[in-house]
Amino acid sequence: MSTAYTGVKPQLSFWQVWNMCFGFFGIQFGWSLQMGNMSAIYEYLGASPEAIPGLWLAAPMTGLIVQPIIGYLSDRTWSPRLGRRRPYFLIGAILSSLALFIMPNSSAVWMAAGTLWILDSCINISMEPFRAFVADNLNEKQRAFGYAMQSMFIGAASFIAGFLPGLLVNWFGFSREKGDGGIPQNIMWSFYIGGIVFLTAVLYTVIKSKEYPPSDPNWKENIKKEHSSGFMGGVKEIISSIGAMPNQMKRLAVVQFLTWPGLFLMWFYYSTGVAADIFGGNAQTDSETYTKGLEHANNTSAILNLVTFAFSFTIPFWVGKAGKKLTHVGCLLIGGLGLISVNFIHEPWMLYISMSMVGIAWASILSMPYSMLAGVLPQEKMGIYMGIFNFFIVLPEIIASLFFGKIMENYLHNDRLMAVLIGGVLLCTAAIVCLFIVKESKSNQ
Repeated sequence: MSTAYTGVKPQLSFWQVWNMCFGFFGIQFGWSLQMGNMSAIYEYLGASPEAIPGLWLAAPMTGLIVQPIIGYLSDRTWSPRLGRRRPYFLIGAILSSLALFIMPNSSAVWMAAGTLWILDSCINISMEPFRAFVADNLNEKQRAFGYAMQSMFIGAASFIAGFLPGLLVNWFGFSREKGDGGIPQNIMWSFYIGGIVFLTAVLYTVIKSKEYPPSDPNWKENIKKEHSSGFMGGVKEIISSIGAMPNQMKRLAVVQFLTWPGLFLMWFYYSTGVAADIFGGNAQTDSETYTKGLEHANNTSAILNLVTFAFSFTIPFWVGKAGKKLTHVGCLLIGGLGLISVNFIHEPWMLYISMSMVGIAWASILSMPYSMLAGVLPQEKMGIYMGIFNFFIVLPEIIASLFFGKIMENYLHNDRLMAVLIGGVLLCTAAIVCLFIVKESKSNQ
């Protein structure tokens, strides 16, 4: 891809697509360790269940701020050596890896929360350009495959990261007991390993993949004509792009706005709900039972991601049979029913079935909305629009982080698994809305 881009994207080989997507394995490995263990880390350090949503505020706020900015900047970047998106992969990976080493050494809730803000900011620097990277390098026919490949790596990384704390205990003799700093040894070392995996995987993609250079030799001058340069120019460009969103993007935004709060409620409360409500542990008074319950929840989440990994290979088949929209609708319904079922389970082994159902939805959530979106976006603004699309993921999380703690305390009486059930209802609602409002042309099948 080092020659001038003529506007026609050739079919890439399996291994070329593999190389471009492999970095997402590392990003998701670090992200999954955070998602699976942060609520527990907060509770180990003394946080109460109603405080958890507010302590997660870092994730959506950094996404809201960082992703559109990185999208804007990456659209306007070109390095002969590293291309357009890869400089951001690399910078984000280095900083994220450092933050993953710092996180498990937190000795107080405020320190863990502050480190999470830094970690999420850095992960977003790497993550945002990856969505545009696939759309940049693949033609319309291969985009569903490219995003499915990303889903496959996300599933594989999450599967391994979910089992990692338990493997460190059972295979390598690490302790589940809280150390001097308040964090169990096995969780601490999981984060250290995550930092190494994150950086290594992203480096592989940076080294082994290429990008198309701009087809217009005057691209820099044309960008400067569109808007004034500098910070205010970026703000104006983001605001202008929001106002000019394609109709299909607006429809998909509504679906995203309903989908992601369901996932957030799962991440907020599933692991700690299993540990406390199904296993009967307590982070403060019975930490060993609580940690065993947490490990079982992480194991079932790992199966979720194994199903995501496997199901991702079948997504192109389902798209060919039913189209992207109906594939997404069916997967959301299956995942929503899986989350709803968690609240009615008393036998821990049955959680593997529920989480397998969520894994099918997760594979689609990670690929179908982006595949349906990429075909309607202008190529020269792919990065900024992918960043703006993230608004409709993080805004509902901000709302949940700010207000769901009060709902937990006043209406749900800190019933964590009831919160997970509400998440399942939201996924089912998103499926119904997608069925009725999202449009799909033959070219988008």
